[in-house]
Amino acid sequence: MDRGKVVSNALHAQQLGKRYGAHWALRNCNIQLPRGCIAGLVGNNGAGKTTLLHLAAGLLRPSTGSIEVLGTPSHNMAMLLPHIGFVAQECSLYRQFTVSETLIAGRKLNPTWDESLARSLVDRFKLPLKQTIGKLSGGQQALVAIIMALAKDPELLLLDEPFSNIDPLAKHEIGKVIMELAFERSLTILISSHVLADLEALCDYLIILAASQVRLADSIEHIMEQHKLLIGPSESFEAIATAYPVIQASHTGRQSTVLLRTDEAVSHPAWEQQDLALETVVLAYLATRESSWEAHASSILPSFQKEVFS
Repeated sequence: MDRGKVVSNALHAQQLGKRYGAHWALRNCNIQLPRGCIAGLVGNNGAGKTTLLHLAAGLLRPSTGSIEVLGTPSHNMAMLLPHIGFVAQECSLYRQFTVSETLIAGRKLNPTWDESLARSLVDRFKLPLKQTIGKLSGGQQALVAIIMALAKDPELLLLDEPFSNIDPLAKHEIGKVIMELAFERSLTILISSHVLADLEALCDYLIILAASQVRLADSIEHIMEQHKLLIGPSESFEAIATAYPVIQASHTGRQSTVLLRTDEAVSHPAWEQQDLALETVVLAYLATRESSWEAHASSILPSFQKEVFS
C-alpha cells in the first residue's frame, strides 16, 4: 500500500453485512467516510458499532458486500496493518509488561513508530514507566492503549469506547491530543461512544447505527442544517407530513412537535421553528422503528444509500 496514495475516502462500505447464523450484526451498510475527518459512531447496544470497527480493522470478514480502508480491501491485512491504529473496548495489552516494555514492543513491531510522541504522552499523563499494565487503573490502561495507537503514526485510527474509564481531566487532555494530531498529520479518526457530549467536543462527522443498519452518515454541520424542529397545531400536522420527510413526531393534546429532514426552508404560518440540539437528532434516529424507517428511507437518504431499500 502506497502511503502517499491520494484516496478521497478513508472508509468506503457498500452493502456491507456481517451475519452470525441467523443474526445480522450489521447489514446493508453504506458509508463513505471522508479522509481527514474525526467521526463519531453512535448507536444502541447491539447496533453493530463494534462489528463495523472490527470489519474496518480487518479483524472480521464481511458476510455480504465490501469494505475498503484507505483504498484497500480490508481483508488485505498485510498491507493495511501498518496504516491502522485500533483500540478495542477491552484495551488488549500485555498485563505482565511494564509501561516501558510496552513502548519498547511498540517500537520494535511498528516501522512508523514515533518514539518521541509516545514518550511525551506518557510524561504528559504521568504514567509510571516501571509499573506493570495489570496494576494500572482502568483509565491508565486506556490511556496507554490510545498512546500506543497514536505513536504507531496511523492514517486511520479506530477507537471503540475509548473514554469510558478515563477521568474527566485526562479525557479533556487526550481529546486535545487527538484533535492536534488529526490536524497536524491529516489523521482520520472513527470513535465509537455512548456519550454524545464526548463526540460533539471532538467530531465533525457522525454515523448513526440502529437495528444493525446505517440511519445517517454525514458531517455534523450538514446534519444540523438539514434537520428542523417545529412545533405547531396537531390539526395541520398532515400538511407538514405531506410536504416534508418526517423523522419523528410527537403529539400532546392539540400540539405537535416534528423533526423534519429537508434542505428547504420550512415556512408555515401555524408552525414555529425551534432551536435544535444534535442529541435530539440522534435520539430520533435511534428511536425510529425498522419498519417505519424502511417505509420512508428512500425519500430522505443520500442517493448512494437509497439502493439499500429498493
